[in-house]
Amino acid sequence: MRNSVRGQVDPFIVMDVMEAARLAEESGRHVIHMEVGQPSVGAPKGAREALAAALAQPLGYTVALGLPELRRGIAGLYRRWYGVDLDPARVVVTAGSSGAFILAFSALFDAGDRVALGEPGYPSYRQILRAMSVEPVGMQTRPENRYQPVLSDIPEGVQGVILASPGNPSGTMLGRAELAALASAATARGAALVSDEIYHGLSYGERAVTALEVTDEVVVVNSFSKFFGMTGWRVGWMVVPEGMIRTVERLAQNLFICPPHASQVAALAALGCEDEARANLAVYAENRRMMLDRLPGIGLSRIAPPDGAFYVYADVSDLTRDSRALAAEILEHAGVAVTPGLDFDPVRGAGTLRFSYARSSEDVAEGLDRLARFMSRR
Repeated sequence: MRNSVRGQVDPFIVMDVMEAARLAEESGRHVIHMEVGQPSVGAPKGAREALAAALAQPLGYTVALGLPELRRGIAGLYRRWYGVDLDPARVVVTAGSSGAFILAFSALFDAGDRVALGEPGYPSYRQILRAMSVEPVGMQTRPENRYQPVLSDIPEGVQGVILASPGNPSGTMLGRAELAALASAATARGAALVSDEIYHGLSYGERAVTALEVTDEVVVVNSFSKFFGMTGWRVGWMVVPEGMIRTVERLAQNLFICPPHASQVAALAALGCEDEARANLAVYAENRRMMLDRLPGIGLSRIAPPDGAFYVYADVSDLTRDSRALAAEILEHAGVAVTPGLDFDPVRGAGTLRFSYARSSEDVAEGLDRLARFMSRR
């Protein structure tokens, strides 16, 4: 069977690590999961109860852009969190943030366009762009800039710029002035701006700034997966400029018909469960404290302390030139699943690892104990 060239994207390595961990567990081993950014808490109680009640009624197609009441609810979140008065018509509910990226990139870019993205960064940006015959252009960010791009990193001749704050895998954030400057630079170059804000609500000092506070000429992507703990429900959203609404609507109608109705019902209820979701932040904060306290003593000190999300990104180039092999060794001998940096940075990722602390504090403490024993024997 013929295969397209654009379909030959790289694997999402963290998913391969998850499968290796699953096989280890299937054989009877106990694995501590530090590989995937999946909250252990699950969806808020109110979301689960709302869906259970809704199952008595038929669930079918919704309008392509999502339930109007959910779009209004998301607009209300922007008023509460950021003081942004957002027209709900600009809110598009999607099948997870992945669905939002597919819609955004389809609406913004043509085959052959070039799009700049920070490295290290979320790997699926590159792979979705490649599958659309769009060229990803890596911006090699630096530890001294906390793995966030600065103005000089933006290349000339690009049609788009993707920013992420808090970033994955670094967890570092852009301040308002930095975000405004990058947005202005993208506009000056005639480049579309996409802001990945999926980890908003998960920060440990100053709150994250949404790009909508500094410009309306931006596509903002977010999701119920992280703050609300709803990874498997596959429901996200995007905010688009007014002039893009109909384009995105036509794409959504044809590519997805609509987001899952059941997940939208749960997501609407989750918006009323912010206190429950915010309580989980205290667990992540304690996990972050443990990670930052103990990793240097274990021998993993070359990190940029995260401002948000639930990751620590470590430079391990003094230990290995093959992070994938090191991750496999850690899983085999320590029973801890971690993610090789190759997922996030094709240039320098062979010398980095990402550690997730999204699980319970007991799991994180046990994982750190196992890592310490592994490193002492290595």
